[in-house]
Amino acid sequence: MQPYAVVVAYLGLLGVLVVAGYAFSAAAGLPGADRSLPFLSGGVPREHAVSRYHARWYALTMVFLAFDMEMVFMYPWAVVVSAVGVTAVVEMFIFLGLILVGVLYAWREGALRWA
Repeated sequence: MQPYAVVVAYLGLLGVLVVAGYAFSAAAGLPGADRSLPFLSGGVPREHAVSRYHARWYALTMVFLAFDMEMVFMYPWAVVVSAVGVTAVVEMFIFLGLILVGVLYAWREGALRWA
């Protein structure tokens, strides 16, 4: 029963923190503020939050994710490169070459054009 008591205590604390967050948000709100509008740096939004995006943004998102994954693999590589040696450097250049092939393909397909 002891492990379940820890889980129940943790969930209880989590519930108290969620309720406290909502209570603080309600208490700190401006009087008379329209809380149904989304917050956009104080400005009124010009379009609906779920409006459609142009198809070119999806291709650009894929290019961003390719670079994001590159960073996910490069940080651990930078930690162990001195211990592994030349093999790690060669493998990273192969990986960067594959990323470059993807970027060149995206460039050729027009994913990097803004207009």
